[in-house]
Amino acid sequence: MKAIIPCAGLGTRLRPHTLTHPKPLLHVAGKPILAHILDELVANRVRQVVLVIGHHGEQLITYVRRHYALDVHFVEQTEPLGNGHAVYVAREYLTDEEPALIVFGDTIVRAHLPELLRHRESVAGVREVADPRRFGVAVLDDDGYVRQLVEKPEEPVSRLAVVGLYLIQRPARLREALERMVRERRMVRGEYWLADALQLMLDAGERMRPFPIDHWYDCGTVEALLLANRELLDLDAPPVPVLSDAVVLPPSAVSPGARLSRCVVGPYASIAEGAEVVGAVVRDSIVHPEAVIEDAVVAGAVIGERARVIGRASRLNVGDHTQVAL
Repeated sequence: MKAIIPCAGLGTRLRPHTLTHPKPLLHVAGKPILAHILDELVANRVRQVVLVIGHHGEQLITYVRRHYALDVHFVEQTEPLGNGHAVYVAREYLTDEEPALIVFGDTIVRAHLPELLRHRESVAGVREVADPRRFGVAVLDDDGYVRQLVEKPEEPVSRLAVVGLYLIQRPARLREALERMVRERRMVRGEYWLADALQLMLDAGERMRPFPIDHWYDCGTVEALLLANRELLDLDAPPVPVLSDAVVLPPSAVSPGARLSRCVVGPYASIAEGAEVVGAVVRDSIVHPEAVIEDAVVAGAVIGERARVIGRASRLNVGDHTQVAL
């Protein structure tokens, strides 16, 4: 089994944070988005990983090599031409020697991976949503197989959103579909979509089952990132440190390397390595490495790496290396 993880998106909806970091390295519930993905793969003995990198890709290379002993290959997507193109540039790894797992690098999926990996047919992770216009959706046939994949339909043809997790049993068929899609320039809004290549594969006879996903966290916006932080902290319930000079309210994730003094942290706070919180209240927020919060009340905030918040703050979205004095 090998996993292909597209991580080359620009993350424009998460600016200013993604101006200096790739989206998969933004923190949620105590660690980067990418760490949630890789830890799930490692726990299920997926050892070969292909990362498609682009925007600030060198940071992804450094992080993965520093923290994981994986058989990892890095492929660069030099132009941001969509998630289908991201898988296309890694097509040399789509062979029928073993199945391929495709996991989007900006989405945390807590699937029952052992059950998913036991499938002998291709599968697509799906979850029913109230508003399918924001997602790609799967339309099923009478036998329960995926008949059609539609990217962000204007009219709701299905409420089964595809969540960015696919198991492909015959990867060479997907490779052929990707090459055809690019050769025929099948683009929508200037991008190649993986859903279109998968549709070509289905039209050529590949059968794909839907696989229900209970826990799926889209981390594409600040609001979605904070929602994922809350729900993952509820799900994982990390141990809460007992400190002499600070109070940590669960559920919260506080790195052992964070410095807390005269403060109340939590609930739903994620405090990264090297961050410092002094004389402050921090709740429902994500604080990235080496950030400083002093004499402030921070709620519903994402504080970037090495940012400084001094004074009183509420509902901030502060990028890296920023200084805020209130």
